[in-house]
Formats: sequence, C-alpha cells, structure tokens
Amino acid sequence: MKTGFDNEKYIKMQSEHIRERISKFGDKLYLEFGGKLFDDYHASRVLPGFEPDSKLRMLMKLSDRAEIVIVINSGDIEKNKVRGDLGITYDEDVVRLIKEFEGRGLYVGSVVLTQFEGQIGAVSFKKRMEKKGYRVYRHYKIDGYPSNVALIASDEGFGKNEYIKTSRPLVVVTAPGPGSGKMATCLSQLYHENKRGIKAGYAKYETFPIWNIPLKHPVNLAYEAATADLNDVNMIDPFHLEAYGETTVNYNRDIEIFPVLNAIFEGIYGNNPYKSPTDMGVNMAGNCIIDDDVCSEASRMEIIRRYYTTVNAVVNEKASENEVLKIELIMKQAKITTDDRKVTVAANKRAEDLGVPCAAIELKDGRIITSKTSDLLGASAALLLNALKELAGIDHDMHVISREAIEPIQRLKTEYLGGHNPRLHTDEILIALAMSAVNDLNAKAAMDQIPNLNGCQVHTSVMLSAVDINTFKRLGVDLTSEPVTKPKGQDVL
Repeated sequence: MKTGFDNEKYIKMQSEHIRERISKFGDKLYLEFGGKLFDDYHASRVLPGFEPDSKLRMLMKLSDRAEIVIVINSGDIEKNKVRGDLGITYDEDVVRLIKEFEGRGLYVGSVVLTQFEGQIGAVSFKKRMEKKGYRVYRHYKIDGYPSNVALIASDEGFGKNEYIKTSRPLVVVTAPGPGSGKMATCLSQLYHENKRGIKAGYAKYETFPIWNIPLKHPVNLAYEAATADLNDVNMIDPFHLEAYGETTVNYNRDIEIFPVLNAIFEGIYGNNPYKSPTDMGVNMAGNCIIDDDVCSEASRMEIIRRYYTTVNAVVNEKASENEVLKIELIMKQAKITTDDRKVTVAANKRAEDLGVPCAAIELKDGRIITSKTSDLLGASAALLLNALKELAGIDHDMHVISREAIEPIQRLKTEYLGGHNPRLHTDEILIALAMSAVNDLNAKAAMDQIPNLNGCQVHTSVMLSAVDINTFKRLGVDLTSEPVTKPKGQDVL
C-alpha cells in the first residue's frame, strides 16, 4: 500500500499554525475541532499515511492549557444516531470520548446538548452524565438560524443558551460526529464571554474539505460522500474570492454561518479579524499531500465504500434514498462505478458463476482471494481462512483446522444453543484456528498473519450478520456488501 501523505510534516506544520493562531487572541480561544480527534479513520483512508491519532498528538502538547467541551445534538440522541465506523450511538460515544481523553491526561470540562427541545432521550442523557459528575449545558434552537443575525446575536438568540463555564485559555470544542453544533456552541460562547468582559477568539480546525485543493478533487468528493446524510455541499468560498482574489474550498454550513460570525466579531472587537470562512481555518493537510495520485485513488475507493454503506443502510431502514442518490451523483462526478473496486467484481462474479454467497479480499500487495459458502463454513469465514493461508504461504488444499476443532463448535450451536445453521462464522473460525494452533504449526503460522489483514479490502455478495460485520471491523478490514439479503432458501454468510 503506497503512502500519499507526509504525517510527520503535517504534525509539525499543524502544531506551529495552531500556536500562531492562539497567540492572536487574548484571554481565551475557542478552537472547533472537526472530524475525529484520535480515531480519524476517514482521513487515514483517503490520505494514506495520515495517522488516525495525529490531532490528539498535537493536542497533547497543549494539555496544560487546554480543556475539552464535547457537543452532542439532542436530536441525534433521540434517534439513536450511530457512528458508522464504530457501530455505537453518539451518546455512547460521548462517554467513550470522555474516558479516552481523561485516560490520556486531558481535562474534559463539560458536555453541551445542542438543539435542545426537551427530548426525552436528551433529558435522560443529561441526568446520566450529571450523576457521573460532569457539567451539562443546554443550547436551544434559534428561529431563522443562521440567516437572522439580529436575533441570533441577541439575548433572545445566543443569550438564551446556558453559559458554559470554562477555566483554561484554550477550549477545544469537539463532538462524536458532524452536524452536532460545534460552531454554534463556539459562537454562543463568544457572545456570552463578551457580555462578561472577556476577550475571546475563535478558530476552526476541520480536516475536510481541504481548502487548497480543487473543489471536485476526489479527496473533497469523498468528504461529501461521508456526509451525505447531512446534505453538506463543498463550495467555492465567495468571501475569500472577493477579499483575496483566490479560489479556495469550504462547505455550505461554514459559508452560511460566516455573516453571523462577522456580526459577533464586530460586536466584540469593532471589526472581524477574518475576511472569509477559509481564514477561520487552521488546516494544513493540503500542504502535506506528497502523492496526489495515491490520495485520489484512495478517495475514489472510499466513495464506493460509502455508497455500499448507504445502500445497505437503506435496506435496514436506517438511511434515505436521497442519500443514495447524492452519492451516486458524487460517483458520476468522480467518474467511477462500483466495478472500479476490484474485490466487488471478484466477489460478484464468483457468486454469479456458482449461485451461492461468495466473498473476496484484496491483500495489501494487490492479490485477490475469493471464497464461497460451503457445508462447513460461511463464505466470510472461508475467506478469512483462505486469506490467512495465502499470507502464510500455506497450500490452499492443506487443512489448518482439524475437524476435531470444528465439530464441537457446530454441536454447541445446533444441539445446545438451538441454532439451525452449523456453518462457522468469522468469529467462530478464528476461535477454531486458535484451538488448532496449539498443536499444529501451520495453524499457528496462519494465525500469526491476522495482523496483516488490517487495511485489506473485502466485498461480499450478500449482506452479513452483525457478528461478521463486527469481526471484520475489529480486524481493521474495509468491508462492503451487496445490498441484498440471503438468496432464497440459503443461509447468510
């Protein structure tokens, strides 16, 4: 797998730029952190070489001056919105984030419920967090947001929000995912700080869209695909173009909110230090792309994965057809189809030829390995076994798992747990492999290859069970599946 992004250069440049921005403000700086702080897997997929914890590593250098405020949309709590990469709800992720931050010595000051309208789930979450000893604040919907500047920057707008008490000069505002209300929280705080005679500033650290690459660059298109459920649109920043005569890329929500930010800054300082939404940002990622072709290809593959994730969600009634249509449009703009993903073609062709569920994996060196459903194994379980044998240099006809290791698991499933499908699934085949590895050198050699599955690409011809999906996630495999349930009369993989 090729590298297209210089991570060390990025950390150095980004750290210096953030420090420079902090120095421009006096009493306090609210720094909106977009994306994921320590597990930004989207960035690592579309910018090969980017490490998922790069932002956290920079923040650790400022830990003695910084506190973290975590923002969550009350509506996301109410509808149990799930982080697609981790498979947990946003409210569960807030608890996880707090634990992770505090485990690294970072101070979490409070939690903010945005778009609060008394939702039952949000009220329950507030009580839960307060029992844990955390301050929880409520921010409300504002009529006419973001266009009604006069109302927003008034006691009936931001003034109705609860003031977040902070104690450190750098306040990092982050969230489980996009659309949580991070920017509005920052702007609300600027309003309240000004009323209290505190000079506060704002800056935005958002990795995507990357402002200094083309609007329709695959990296920026992949961001649009990732946020299809939010109706985000990448746009040329008209304020930056007017102020500097330079074309830069931003996204619609930042451009829409800029007049609000401008009005608030004028109220605080008499003038706005920023002439455009792009000026607000501190992102240096675009300067650290060292191989544009590598990042472009990785981004095209990410768009295809996002397409499959969304069509599967539609089948499970967790997404709308409009999201699919948007990603289909993005695919046309990127000039790609699902056939551009090699494992998709391989898995679907074998399934068509054999008439049973099949799967395919692309190893890091480009080799494609396939599998099919059999009497003993589901296609996903067989795929893991085939891939591990290939990586270990073991002949595919050689058995690395004894029947003595398989039969007890099958008996447990059917005789004791009431199951009807004796085939082993992905988690079960790994357990059987571990059992065999005790006495079989080939099984041990295959098992030792498990870490090399991380970053590999997999496609299956039918949708998988939650167990198999979670196993692939834990292995670090990028999985997609055709949006169909099991073929008639057959078991799932």
